[in-house]
This record gives sequence, C-alpha cells and structure tokens, in this order.
Amino acid sequence: MKRLRTPLLALVVAAGGLVLAACAPGANDAAASGQELAGFWLGLWHGVITPVTFVISLFNDNVNLYEVHNNGNWYNFGFVLGLSIVFGSGSRASAPRRSVRSSR
Repeated sequence: MKRLRTPLLALVVAAGGLVLAACAPGANDAAASGQELAGFWLGLWHGVITPVTFVISLFNDNVNLYEVHNNGNWYNFGFVLGLSIVFGSGSRASAPRRSVRSSR
C-alpha cells in the first residue's frame, strides 16, 4: 500500500503545480489592449500564487510577479493579503502553549 501512495502523492502535487502555473499572470499589456485593470480580487489571487509565479518567472520572461496595470491601492492590498495567506504564521499562533516544567 505504501508503494502506491508515493506515486499518487507525486501525481497530485504535479497536477496541483500545473493548475497553479496555468493561473500565473502573463505579460502586462492590459492597458494597451483596453482590458479592465487588475483590482482587489486579482491582486489577492496574484499574492496567493506568488511562490509558483516566482519560479516560473525565473525561466520565462513573459511571466511577471506583479501586475503593473492595476487600479492602485486595492490591488496592492489584495496582493499583500494574498502573500500573508501563503507566508503568514497564523497557524502557530493559535497552537496551545506547552507548559514548561522545571526539574527540581
């Protein structure tokens, strides 16, 4: 049973990586083509997928971490909130404290 888990886990991780890579922001040509500027929700999404986007941007010049053509502060707020979701440490803060017993 253990032999089946490892390839299955690798397949799930690879598929998840491909799904996230498909959602990475592309070239910044929204303003030139008349498309709507990136807002809060797109900034939140770009913040969440930043780790995957960063790796892709190392090998592809058409992929950027940050959407330059955005609507300003709301995009920035969403981007930072997305980053804090991924890199935040809220799960440790909610863990119960261990009591330290002194040995006498």
